[in-house]
Amino acid sequence: MDIDRAALIVIDVQNGFTNHHSRHAIPVISDLVVHWSAAGRPVVFTRYHNYPDSPFERFFDWTRLQNSPETDIVPALAEHAAASHGVLDKFGYSLFTDEATELIREAGWTDLVFCGIATESCVLKSAADAFERGHAPWIVTDASASDAGPAVHDAGLLVARRLIGRRQLITTDDVLRQLAPRLQEPVLE
Repeated sequence: MDIDRAALIVIDVQNGFTNHHSRHAIPVISDLVVHWSAAGRPVVFTRYHNYPDSPFERFFDWTRLQNSPETDIVPALAEHAAASHGVLDKFGYSLFTDEATELIREAGWTDLVFCGIATESCVLKSAADAFERGHAPWIVTDASASDAGPAVHDAGLLVARRLIGRRQLITTDDVLRQLAPRLQEPVLE
C-alpha cells in the first residue's frame, strides 16, 4: 500500500445499517479512523440515501434509509465524519459518484482503503469499481461487516478475493503496521 497516496474510505456506517450483525465493526472502524487521521492521512465517509421509486424499492420492495435518523452516520463516528476530508452522499452501492471521482482525481489518491457496511454490497462494489478504474483497492476485513450476518460478510470477502485479488484483503493490524512510522507513539509492539 502506498500510504502517501492513500485515503481511508468509510462506507455507509449509518444507523439504518447497524444491527446485532454489524455493530461489532464500529469500534474497530473508530480506532482505525483515529490512527489513520493521527498519521495525517485523509478519511472520507460515505452516506447512502434511498429514494422513492429507486431500484432498491422497485426490485427489493426496500424502502428504508430514506430519511434521518436511518441515514445518519452512527453517533460513535459522527465526530470523526464531521472532521473528515469529506462526507459523500450516494444513491447506489458504489463510492464512485461524480463528486467522489473528482475528489479522488484532484487529491491524487492511488490507493483506496475500504471499510464499513455492508461487506458484500457497498464495500465490495466500491472496491471492485476502484480496481476497474486503476486504483489499488484494499478491504480491511475486520473493519467491515454485513448487516445480514457473518455468513454474508464471509461471502462478500470470498467474492472480493476473486474480483480484486486475495492480497488486497487486509486487517486493521496490517494497516496499523503501515501507519506506525508516521505516528508519534508506536501503535504495535
